[in-house]
Amino acid sequence: MAKHYDTLNGPLMQFITEQKIFFVASSTEGENVNLSPKGYESLAIIDESTVCYLDYPGSGNETARHTKSDGRLSMMFCSFDKKPLILRLYGEGEAVSPEGERFSELISLFKEKELDIVRQIIVLNIKSVMTSCGYGVPFFEYKGDRNQLRDWSLIKAKEGTLDKYMGKTKNRLLED
Repeated sequence: MAKHYDTLNGPLMQFITEQKIFFVASSTEGENVNLSPKGYESLAIIDESTVCYLDYPGSGNETARHTKSDGRLSMMFCSFDKKPLILRLYGEGEAVSPEGERFSELISLFKEKELDIVRQIIVLNIKSVMTSCGYGVPFFEYKGDRNQLRDWSLIKAKEGTLDKYMGKTKNRLLED
């Protein structure tokens, strides 16, 4: 049976910190839904109504575009071990670029030291929280992070070609 909350509580925050993967979905009118898996230690809980995650380079930047357009953003966390649970967070997203005023405050929440490979930080201002049983989610064993994205990004950043790959100039939010 689904349960609805206005904000995160202690047990839900603990559940989030135990997950090794989460999913982010966004869309705006006239576009496809963008759904992306996220890993690494890239998520931080700011308070019971706010979470954020590090957004690393990728082939697109749909989440930032969608949040700039209408703000809708959802996150989902699933338990893949003994205790089944699905947790969904619904709210409004905001992309904070490294040039943004809040970036230095937010980046301090993370262990990431290679700031050149962080495209932006996505903030979710939570409007609604829902849990469901998760009985249909299969068991999976976590074996570790894939380092390819970070390694590739570090090489490109040191070569000075990462921003070019990303198609970025000064504004890292709206372009693919």
